[in-house]
Amino acid sequence: MEIDITNVLDAAKESFDNTIEHLKHELAKIRTGKASPAMLNGLMVEYYGTPTPLNQVANVSLADSRTIAIQPWEKSMLPVIEKAIFEANLGFTPMNDGEFIRINIPPLTEERRKELVKQAHHYGEEARISLRTTRHKALDIVKKAVKDGYPEDEGKRMDAKIEDVVKEYANKVQALVEAKEKDIMTI
Repeated sequence: MEIDITNVLDAAKESFDNTIEHLKHELAKIRTGKASPAMLNGLMVEYYGTPTPLNQVANVSLADSRTIAIQPWEKSMLPVIEKAIFEANLGFTPMNDGEFIRINIPPLTEERRKELVKQAHHYGEEARISLRTTRHKALDIVKKAVKDGYPEDEGKRMDAKIEDVVKEYANKVQALVEAKEKDIMTI
């Protein structure tokens, strides 16, 4: 039975890339004391009875380094957006001035910074688990191919290639988590 082992490695790399993208997305949600529109990603508001992402009903921008400004496209959405921010329990107090909703991001305490670093490390560990799971699946496919007649020395080479790629992506995960930790701990 001929199996295209390169597809195994390509599929694994695609899964690894998805893991890295997911990690970046999760780390972007962790606030660092600086304002970022990404902090409100995933926030859903009721728009004519339908849960809709905030960025589809309003312009979300930065007024300054500690203030997020939200300008809804319809003024009737101001109280709805304000309510959604409160209900999301993000730790922000929105201020409605009739035109904009402004969110001031308070500076982080040392204790809160440490909690956020733990959260970043947790996301990093989830990413590493995902990498290991994908590696395990890829190695099983190679092992089965060898069992079905694929050359054993080629199988061992493929195993080594998979391990090298896993190490490369594990280093990327570590670098992302360390960069976020540095960002969080910088006052």
